[in-house]
Amino acid sequence: QVQLVESGGGLARPGGSLTLSCTGSGFLFSLYTMAWYRQAPGQERDLVARISASGYPESVKDRFAISRDNANNLVQLQMNNLNDEDTALYRCAAELPVLGGTYSTKYWGQGTQVTVSS
Repeated sequence: QVQLVESGGGLARPGGSLTLSCTGSGFLFSLYTMAWYRQAPGQERDLVARISASGYPESVKDRFAISRDNANNLVQLQMNNLNDEDTALYRCAAELPVLGGTYSTKYWGQGTQVTVSS
């Protein structure tokens, strides 16, 4: 059974930091590009960061950093200097590259809520 389980969300103060974690199981984690997306109410889903199977970050939003540990099937998102526009449901995804330089999402996690408020 494939699972992606996110953790680490919660309430943060403006200017604060959070680290989100996503653990995968039931698939060959090390073969997949991993990504973090977010979606705020009434808004479209937005790519936050992506990291290749071999560990090269790409498409990383300013103030954020992505890393992975293939030995532990773990991908993390470090979020710094948070502001209220970062409030959203954050979901991790396992992707595979397809022709044309895009990615096909194969698995989704349920998400972890991040709320930035004073």
